[in-house]
Amino acid sequence: MSWTFARAPFLIAGPCMIEGGDVLPRAAEALVRLHERTGIAICFKASFDKANRARAGAPRGPGLEEGLRVLERVRATSGLPVLTDIHESDQAEPVAKVVDALQIPAFLCRQTDLLLAAGRTGRPVNIKKGQWMSADGMRGAVEKVREGGSTEIAVTERGTFFGYGDLVVDVRNFPRLRAATGVPVVFDGTHSVQQPGRGDGGTSGGLREFIPALMFAAAAGGADGFFLETHPDPASAPSDAGAQWPLGELNDLVLRTLDVWHAARGKQ
Repeated sequence: MSWTFARAPFLIAGPCMIEGGDVLPRAAEALVRLHERTGIAICFKASFDKANRARAGAPRGPGLEEGLRVLERVRATSGLPVLTDIHESDQAEPVAKVVDALQIPAFLCRQTDLLLAAGRTGRPVNIKKGQWMSADGMRGAVEKVREGGSTEIAVTERGTFFGYGDLVVDVRNFPRLRAATGVPVVFDGTHSVQQPGRGDGGTSGGLREFIPALMFAAAAGGADGFFLETHPDPASAPSDAGAQWPLGELNDLVLRTLDVWHAARGKQ
């Protein structure tokens, strides 16, 4: 199935990083069942390269070629559309041949060549708001992707730095982002609870217990879609172990979030 950001509410979800074993198949199977239960559009997400790890020796993933082979298998076996990050402009074209949507990491949301290259693929593009960026500041990022040629664009709120090693979510950003950019707005419920550089050994920590409250606030505050990194055993995940949501608890969280989303819009 193809992907669009126009069908709200929607969900982008999956493990933070591509890894071996049965992690990706289990996540994809759970997301297929969630789609069948709720009817919402769901896109599978996993990264082939985590290029902004806190330490040089931290796991980064399998890389471009192997990562794309894995994502292609997930797409073929699950039937789910697939999204992944790109970090360099020359990755856009080969990645777009395999996946249904591209994602621009928050730290790269002002990289002109990267945004233009993503737009030139014609694929839907999700741009994560930089942790230092205002809502109005994302207008330029969207314009660059449009200039490249993409018309299917979303922006993602993932928290803002207000101090050292912590993030704060401003619920006002959902209507502000939509007004500034004119595109659907996504809430990243898992990266928003990161504590960069405050985990063990200099890795990023996370306050997973706050994910539900932030998801509900975003649902009421105007988010069109949601982004959740999820793992069967978050403690063993090679990246973002403190911020990923347990796969076994995903259904409950999404169902409650959808209840809030519909109630806030006067729908049953």
